[in-house]
Amino acid sequence: MTDLDDLGLPEGERMAAAFTQEMGRLASGLAAASREAASLERGFAGGLSRAMDGLVLDGGRLSDVLAGLGRSLLDTVYRAAMKPVTDQLGGLLAQGVSSIVPFAKGGVVSQATAFPLRGGLGVMGEAGPEAIMPLARGPDGKLGVRGAGGGGAQVTINVSTPDAASFSRSQSQIAAEMQRLLARGARNR
Repeated sequence: MTDLDDLGLPEGERMAAAFTQEMGRLASGLAAASREAASLERGFAGGLSRAMDGLVLDGGRLSDVLAGLGRSLLDTVYRAAMKPVTDQLGGLLAQGVSSIVPFAKGGVVSQATAFPLRGGLGVMGEAGPEAIMPLARGPDGKLGVRGAGGGGAQVTINVSTPDAASFSRSQSQIAAEMQRLLARGARNR
């Protein structure tokens, strides 16, 4: 066992924080148990009160009143036992519905996210951001990622020349200008 004097200050603070957290969790659990006991008490008291009313005020038979009391007590215990289950399922359903994010137009997943996969469960975004891209069929029928923008660029060059001989002399200048425009277009993709 470690002597408390041997513990460093940060270790002591960590232990104190862990102890405080555990005490808070325990107090929360005790409060929940107290609420459940009060709920059971109210259910039992209500069932007993209805049974007495049936016996004294309605003139019911004792066997019918006791059977009703038994059903009331069983119903109270059953509801108390099922509450954690129904609360948990309700929470899971609410969480599932609130975390639905549509990606019809694509998107980015930046943290580990589970998704259903035929026969199992998949994980995306576990090693960093991942893209979700909608697929489209091209003119050739193949399925692939649809590129945005792109398209062919149109370049128009107007040449004004007094005669065909001067046009022949400027062809190399026109070809060089076309190469520069094509290279610039390729860089901007």
